[in-house]
Amino acid sequence: VELADRIETGDAVFEQDDVKVVVAHDSLAYLDGSTIDFVSEGLGSSFQFRNPNVTEECGCGESFTIG
Repeated sequence: VELADRIETGDAVFEQDDVKVVVAHDSLAYLDGSTIDFVSEGLGSSFQFRNPNVTEECGCGESFTIG
């Protein structure tokens, strides 16, 4: 996940509640069925990604394997 400074031709753009998510065309298949939620807990908040295609995750949650 990284901040996109521009939208490339072929990118998919999803928008809800003034938030835009840009996905590169070649990554769309890996995200099929995924959801993103904005969660506030205590003093912090973050986006939580749920991808039904994930078969393994590392302990920190930064990397995963798609099956």
